[in-house]
Amino acid sequence: MKLIDVHSHLQDVAFDEDREKVIENAKLNSVSDIIVSSLDLKDAHKTLEMFKFHSSIHITMGCNPCILDEDEVFRIQKLLRDRIEEIVGIGEIGLDYYYIKGEQRKKQIEIFKSWIRLAKEIDMPLIVHSRSAGKYAIEILLEEECHSVLMHAYDGKVGWALEGADNGFYFSIPPSIEYSIQKQKIAKALSLNNLMLESDSPVLGPCRGERNESANLKYTLKKLSEIKKVPEEEIARVTSENAIKFFDLI
Repeated sequence: MKLIDVHSHLQDVAFDEDREKVIENAKLNSVSDIIVSSLDLKDAHKTLEMFKFHSSIHITMGCNPCILDEDEVFRIQKLLRDRIEEIVGIGEIGLDYYYIKGEQRKKQIEIFKSWIRLAKEIDMPLIVHSRSAGKYAIEILLEEECHSVLMHAYDGKVGWALEGADNGFYFSIPPSIEYSIQKQKIAKALSLNNLMLESDSPVLGPCRGERNESANLKYTLKKLSEIKKVPEEEIARVTSENAIKFFDLI
């Protein structure tokens, strides 16, 4: 059985003391591949350097949606173009209406659309953050006719998730499904063919307040099996196949 963690932040300082042990623990818990997402320019350089010798770790490059500095966004996008052979996707990017309010949201939308245009231009998949903005993010993605989309840790309503899924979007489920009624509803409503597994480590673990890691995908797997009434082996197979196809993993 093989699991793929499609969204993590293994470069985070929370793992500075035992990162290699965390990677090994993931392997011991059937996680064959981990996709690490960078969040700003400094983070992108750090991530590219940190994991260049790890064949089981893949990198996506993006920008925290709360960063509204167009110059920094431009520099990240330039680095992405320069290092495109070293990454498997663009993200995370998107909207965050939990932290960003009022007129600043217009700037956030402009930046989001610039990432969508870039993804379409260079033909790369998007990993989308949409905290408290699921409806708005999906509306924009559909308006921009963007279909190679992974909605990570989606916290919105089921109706909009179904709208996205009908247009080929994927949704990745973190271990917080253990206690999140909203995540459980999303998992129940969506077809397994639209689901992947993520940790979003070091956050969104199976226990509130504790550091999360990729090995905890086993909790997502077990809960999805209960909700979908499908054997864990089948959940693992389909979600891994979805990830391999989406990210073009070899």
